[in-house]
Amino acid sequence: MAVKVLASGYNAPLAQNVLKEEKKTHPPMTDTKKPSRADVEAAVKTIIRWTGDDPTRDGLHETPARVTRAFEEFFKGYDEDPEAILQKTFEEIEGYDEMIVLRGIRFESHCEHHMAPIIGRAWVGYIPRGRVVGISKLARVVDAYAKRLQIQEKMTAQIANTIQNVLDPDGVAVVIKAEHHCMTTRGVHKHGTDMVTSRMLGAFRDNAMTRQEFLALVTDNQLRG
Repeated sequence: MAVKVLASGYNAPLAQNVLKEEKKTHPPMTDTKKPSRADVEAAVKTIIRWTGDDPTRDGLHETPARVTRAFEEFFKGYDEDPEAILQKTFEEIEGYDEMIVLRGIRFESHCEHHMAPIIGRAWVGYIPRGRVVGISKLARVVDAYAKRLQIQEKMTAQIANTIQNVLDPDGVAVVIKAEHHCMTTRGVHKHGTDMVTSRMLGAFRDNAMTRQEFLALVTDNQLRG
């Protein structure tokens, strides 16, 4: 099994600026700028003809509409605001200040280079500082970033930075393990290969014991899963 592991320190102002610049550089596309559904279906028909097939034959004449609907689901993350997902928090936690870890969050994404599937799981942990968020919201943040054209390194950082910026916990840890179909079903055809990325912020970056506790929970979950 080939893996790639990344770890990065955290600079709060820098991370906030990165998120702001990303929104500024890549603002949500307005309805007036977006191609119409008819445009997308016409493009799919062109691709079908390019492959050498006939988009008007019985088995394919509904395919352009189906593909368009599928793409709406694949890339619905562009219509979601990950920071807004985390706005509702709970402060009645009896002083709880230990690690919270949501393990094995399955996601489906698509690589921005070949638009091929990226199928994997995410492990997300944080150490609360006076408030917590509903655990389903952590999974929704993962999906909000996964349902876009992505590279795994960026997605890992986006999830961690957003949780840190919104919740302001003592630390955030994110590990993602995924199979990239752009290299398992095409190109080098390296089946069974996955990629691992990590982002450690705050206490997870600065305290080796805290980081090891989190990674042990990740490893235990992988072995059991």
